Amino acid sequence: MQALHPKIMDLTLDRVWRLLAALGHPERKLPPVIHIAGTNGKGSVQAMLRAGLEGEGKRVHAYTSPHLARFHERIRLAGRLIEEDALIEILDECLAANGEDQITYFEITTVAALLAFSIVPADFTLLEVGLGGRFDATNVIEKPALTIITPVSIDHTQFLGETLAEIAGEKAGIMKRGVPCIVGPQPEEALAVIEARAERLGVPVIAHGQHWHVWEERGRLVFQDETGLLDLPPPVLPGAHQIQNAGIALAALRHLGFGEAACESALARAEWPARMQRLREGPLAQAAGKAELWLDGGHNPAAGEAIAAHLATLPTRPTHLICGMLATKDVAGYMRPLAGVAESLTAVSIPGEPSTLPASETAAIARRVGLDAREAADVEDAIRAITAAQPGARILICGSLYLAGAVLRENG
Repeated sequence: MQALHPKIMDLTLDRVWRLLAALGHPERKLPPVIHIAGTNGKGSVQAMLRAGLEGEGKRVHAYTSPHLARFHERIRLAGRLIEEDALIEILDECLAANGEDQITYFEITTVAALLAFSIVPADFTLLEVGLGGRFDATNVIEKPALTIITPVSIDHTQFLGETLAEIAGEKAGIMKRGVPCIVGPQPEEALAVIEARAERLGVPVIAHGQHWHVWEERGRLVFQDETGLLDLPPPVLPGAHQIQNAGIALAALRHLGFGEAACESALARAEWPARMQRLREGPLAQAAGKAELWLDGGHNPAAGEAIAAHLATLPTRPTHLICGMLATKDVAGYMRPLAGVAESLTAVSIPGEPSTLPASETAAIARRVGLDAREAADVEDAIRAITAAQPGARILICGSLYLAGAVLRENG
């Protein structure tokens, strides 16, 4: 698929509409759709939403990207990852329908997911935007049940614009006339753009700080909206930023009419790999020995701030980063918050990724923002070097979902 249809970022919906028409418009035959856009937290919100809905016995389709270890992670059919035979059949059908026409890898695989969702019965469909929103391949649902915009920050500026207002305008492009939209915490500049578009389209906005609130209190999560107050256990997904993500998921569940049991399931049962994930088993964990080994796929300045805030809450232990990043990212912006919580950074190149930033350049940028930086040939070498010097260290592998995927594959 990648050889036939390269991973080209060319934001337009024309090719997607053409292929959907050739397949008989599967996007019109889906269970009620919840469409999720935003810069940070989309995957975590989707994971919590799915856990809440499934906790109520609902069958849920879910589409996410990119995958970490296996492509099948992108397409979850009624609660289960798509099986190999079904995936091959769906991809073959899309390839045959597309013929020799141009289409990108993300576009044709998104259409494949929509086709799979149209065939298998379910109660809800969760669609996570790949990039932006307005021209993303997922933005083909005429009347979703609900849209969600998670926090917007600076990322993918080469495609979405240089300012928060421009990026928010792209994210707000998933709004549909009259369809309610849950809006997570936003910078004022982004919120103004979202609310202006909502007003033009007659979209009821259910916004953080106005229609719902969420906070942590004495180790509990407290959520309040116009329906009342919920006192819940904290999210199983670690990190203070997950409180806000949980609030978005809870606001969506409450809007859909689900009660406290679904909200508890959302927090307690969510699973989302490579988001401050502790690696306790596997070859890399064995190489780490007595050291704590963590993995996170965040890759923009907002993610760097969230990771730094979470690391600051953990029990005191020397913290070392192993970092690999794409050349398209704001590397300095990501690293700057981490300079205050990490003793060192070991740079690696992302294996098998053409767009990786060379380890030497990653290390050079890390030094410029105040980190003690060096290079390693790969993640395992970096782990062994760190633990040789400090056996009881805390090690965080970070900087890219592509690196996280490579680590999960290597670690079994």
